[in-house]
Amino acid sequence: MIAMSVHQFRYDVRAFWRNPQSRFFTLALPVLFLVIFASVFGGGTDRTVKIAGGRIDTSVYYVPGIIALGIIAAAFVNLVISVTAQRESGVLKRRRATPVPAAAVIAGRSLTAVVTALGIAALLLGIGWVFYGAHVVARTAPALVVTIIVGTLAFCCLGFALASVIHDEDAAQPITQAVMLPLYFISGVFVPVSSLPHWLLNVASVFPVRHLAAALLTAYNPHTRGAGFAGVDLLIVAAWGAAGLFVALRRFTWFPLGR
Repeated sequence: MIAMSVHQFRYDVRAFWRNPQSRFFTLALPVLFLVIFASVFGGGTDRTVKIAGGRIDTSVYYVPGIIALGIIAAAFVNLVISVTAQRESGVLKRRRATPVPAAAVIAGRSLTAVVTALGIAALLLGIGWVFYGAHVVARTAPALVVTIIVGTLAFCCLGFALASVIHDEDAAQPITQAVMLPLYFISGVFVPVSSLPHWLLNVASVFPVRHLAAALLTAYNPHTRGAGFAGVDLLIVAAWGAAGLFVALRRFTWFPLGR
């Protein structure tokens, strides 16, 4: 099982780097969003955001939010699109002839997403440090890493679950964007939660994007006391991931759904 998962991981890494669309949406787009939002809304003494424990510059606030977007791009959006395309084009059907179980496919893809998400986070943290003076407090750095891993695994499971109900590979990208784009706006990724009405926050709190963004902000917040673990938010994200894993394991198929 472990050897098969590692083999799947290597296969997925090669497939990722050979796909320019995946590279752009997973790596370049989060950087582009960070630069745009930090440049437009950040900087200046009057451009700060109120968070737990105090205020921070808006450009600093966007770093953990865009990390959440990067995690979702790697673990959810890219996964849904690629898995649906491979299944509907018959690639998974051909791989069914090999002794690779569905659990190994899910584990390998999840490992690929974790490595990619950690790389994206490191890139965004580096940009935040160099250009916006943002940095991670040493005592909360382990919490940030754990949050990234938990969030990535949870959204991988949700990605497999969504891919299992999409019958057309051409519909995968618009469906994922239609699901995620509104959540980015109401979950503290694109718009600070302090600027949102309470009813929108209540809606956002039902979904895992809000809790992932909140957990990342807690670990990144320089005013955070203690280790920086947002226990409740992480539990909610993990619960969503467990539900996604249940659906994915029950509905996973090697064969095209649209034919």
